[in-house]
Amino acid sequence: MEQKQGLVNDVFDSVASSYDIMNDLISLGVHRLWKETLLDWMAPRPNQTLADLAGGTGDIAVRFLQRGGQFAHVIDINEKMMAEGQRRREINKFRSKLAWVIGDAQSIPLKDNSVDRATIAFGLRNVPDRELALKQIVRILKPGGRFCCLEFSHVKNPLLSSLYDMWSFNILPKVGQLVAGDMHSYIYLVESIRKFPSQSELCTMMADAGLVQIKVRSLSGGIATIHSGWKLD
Repeated sequence: MEQKQGLVNDVFDSVASSYDIMNDLISLGVHRLWKETLLDWMAPRPNQTLADLAGGTGDIAVRFLQRGGQFAHVIDINEKMMAEGQRRREINKFRSKLAWVIGDAQSIPLKDNSVDRATIAFGLRNVPDRELALKQIVRILKPGGRFCCLEFSHVKNPLLSSLYDMWSFNILPKVGQLVAGDMHSYIYLVESIRKFPSQSELCTMMADAGLVQIKVRSLSGGIATIHSGWKLD
């Protein structure tokens, strides 16, 4: 697990400065729609506090605040990613409502029962011990709190799956080399998607961690998926 964490750190150190641009390129901009769908489903309220894990450049946290959320913790193990986020122009409006915290999803540096909502977008697949991370999420959520995970998933339609594989394995690494100057990091990212648990497997992991009322929403034919679960007590 330490070896994987070191690899993940190296990958995101390498791509930090071009990460947001690459997200647009590799998803053809669709990742923005997926994130808006996540926030639509989460429906932030003025009295709510968010913990956004693997929060990187603050993309989800800013959207949460724009939708009326009260406060957001951006938690990420990678300092370079957060430094890039703090340079974003739209961050200025929300500086007093944002906390940038260097932290590991496997040991979240927040108190028990301290946040109303927790999210992780395109980050859970990079966590070495996902079961531990989910337990940590349940720990920091208040009773009645909600967790939402947006992640790449497994495409079931054969034709779409074939096209997606061609894009992921043949084209994406070349785009990564051209734009970010780093082919190998994007090969890793593609492989991490392929190894991620199925929708049903992640539901089981969330239930085992103590979440209930678990629901799944597939996006773009299953290329991405939102998992939602609640902490009752």
